[in-house]
Amino acid sequence: MYIVIDESRYYVEVCGDGLVPLVLLHGFTGDSTTWAPFHESWGKSTKLIIPDIIGHGKTESPEALNRYQMDAAASDLNTILVQMGIEQVDLLGYSMGGRLALTFALLYPGRVRKLILESSSPGLAMESEKQHRRMKDAELANFIQEQGIIAFVDYWEEIPLFSTMKRLPWETQKKIRKQRLKNSPIGLTNSLLGMGTGSQYSWWGRLSELTCEVLLLTGAEDHKFCAIARQMMKEMKNSSWVVIDGCGHAIHVEEPEKFGTIVSDFLSNVNK
Repeated sequence: MYIVIDESRYYVEVCGDGLVPLVLLHGFTGDSTTWAPFHESWGKSTKLIIPDIIGHGKTESPEALNRYQMDAAASDLNTILVQMGIEQVDLLGYSMGGRLALTFALLYPGRVRKLILESSSPGLAMESEKQHRRMKDAELANFIQEQGIIAFVDYWEEIPLFSTMKRLPWETQKKIRKQRLKNSPIGLTNSLLGMGTGSQYSWWGRLSELTCEVLLLTGAEDHKFCAIARQMMKEMKNSSWVVIDGCGHAIHVEEPEKFGTIVSDFLSNVNK
């Protein structure tokens, strides 16, 4: 289905059935299809709401940079839920989608029952770090505009963060690449500039405000995000953290069975 927000069409896939819907937010360069392997298992007990985040997939990629700011993307997600008549959800976000999920949970606390953050961060605490990251994201944005989407995906596939994905079957790697190449250059460019870690508000000082139950998931070989999760655990009250062996950043792709079971158990456990 499509939902129009500020003259931009959002694509939202809906499947399954259940009392508390589960919203799934993909990462940068991804789209709603990243969650397809979990439709059958999760859809048995919950309604799945799976948007393509602005600038990605079948959702439109407007030129205006302000449409891609993290708080604007969170507002769009809230509008989607309002238009669908949904009051409260469980929320799962991966990487960039996790930063959006955390933003949404802090800006709309009454909307979220349980929050799952896969390989995610609250942003950068130091202004010097944010400035450096904004510079790097601007360089990547220029690279996309000058070299094109194919050259960018070639580069993106080789960054150390995704090194463990090289172990995936070749057919799986080709499928992921094909999906990434479908994204719009302006959409990815503006996502880097508007929703990048250096551009978003840092939530480190507000993690203690989270009232919902939180589950952090990291891959054992993703040392950077394991360190981030360890620090986040010190700031949050009602939280747990699971490290999945044998994988890196994209747990849901590298270890889908383990990932799916952990998520299902967390959502179904009313006593956590």
